[in-house]
Amino acid sequence: MVPENRLEHLVEVALKVQREACVYHNTLDDVLSLYADHRCSRDQIPTQTLQVLEMHDDEVWFLQFSHDGRYLASSSKDCTAIIWEVVEDDSLRVKFKLTGHSKPVSFVAWSPDDTMLLTCGNEEVVKLWDTATGLCKYTYDKPNSCFTSCAWFPDGQRFVSGGGDKCIYMWDLEGHELEAWKGARMPRINDLAITTDGSHMVSICDHKNIRIYNLEEKTERVIEEEKPITSLSVSKNGRYLLVNLVSQEIHLWDISAATRDLPKKYRGHRQGRYVIRSCFGGTDYAFIVSGSEDSQVYIWHRWNGELLDVLSGHSGTVNSVSWNPVNPHMFASASDDHTIRIWGLSNRPKIKKHDEKAGSSNGIDHLVNGGTRDLLENLRPFNSDTD
Repeated sequence: MVPENRLEHLVEVALKVQREACVYHNTLDDVLSLYADHRCSRDQIPTQTLQVLEMHDDEVWFLQFSHDGRYLASSSKDCTAIIWEVVEDDSLRVKFKLTGHSKPVSFVAWSPDDTMLLTCGNEEVVKLWDTATGLCKYTYDKPNSCFTSCAWFPDGQRFVSGGGDKCIYMWDLEGHELEAWKGARMPRINDLAITTDGSHMVSICDHKNIRIYNLEEKTERVIEEEKPITSLSVSKNGRYLLVNLVSQEIHLWDISAATRDLPKKYRGHRQGRYVIRSCFGGTDYAFIVSGSEDSQVYIWHRWNGELLDVLSGHSGTVNSVSWNPVNPHMFASASDDHTIRIWGLSNRPKIKKHDEKAGSSNGIDHLVNGGTRDLLENLRPFNSDTD
């Protein structure tokens, strides 16, 4: 006897297989036809520059969309960070320009509810900003310490920071140090992340190791890579880890697997001298996008590793990319050419250039300074040699 709903289940499985086999599938419309095999055209992925943002005065090193997709934060060698707002026509305008760091800003991180933003001054301090007002809430500093990256816990009340002093610190929002990982065997931290459930901390150092620390059981396991690692990105479900290597490869690890299978590899981009970052993106996070030292942006299909497109436009190394988590047809790239490019579908009209520096209606809402600790409360080059 055929089980109840068996036919419906078989149809769902068949459609799922077709969807996953379609390398360009990138739509929020999940209705597929039973009359023909499913196949999307390549115009479903963002390959056209819709807007060029030119508010930074030097190399743009990092950027990240907020979790709700309404804002983009960028950081630069010019010692500033900028919060950009996505407006009605999907164009971006400056919301706040954050000043106060005395050294280049290498990293930004949105709190889980997007109400706060962390900025890391390169080998300097970490600042906590209120994203509604643009004001600095707190400056985190320790003597003889330097910070290059940070990551939030899912409760939004704690975060970790790491850097070149071979220490990782856990902080609360009031500036209290809750825990520290340090010692003679602790390596210099290049990048770190917290999984979305808050159970694990992942870090990479200037060697070839990925360290996965179980915060609940206080245990650590290490994945050894083939070449030095420059950056990492953790998938939304916390299962997969994306790392960029100086060997011009990107590796995708399943860190939940009981056995350590070989990683999936993505090739084609150029990387050897600098920190280059990649990320997941698109519907079901089916794509991998990365910057490159040849001034281009590379997009691969996540599951079969196929290089889908190489995007030109920048005139300097592309350091960082971020895919809008809400809009699968938008991602951003940051470059040494001092610009940020917003990419969209090829059939979208290009957005008229906003003269931000001239102070038009699409210019800065506020220029805010985070130089004081209590305003509200009264690496660039990557060196693969070990220290």
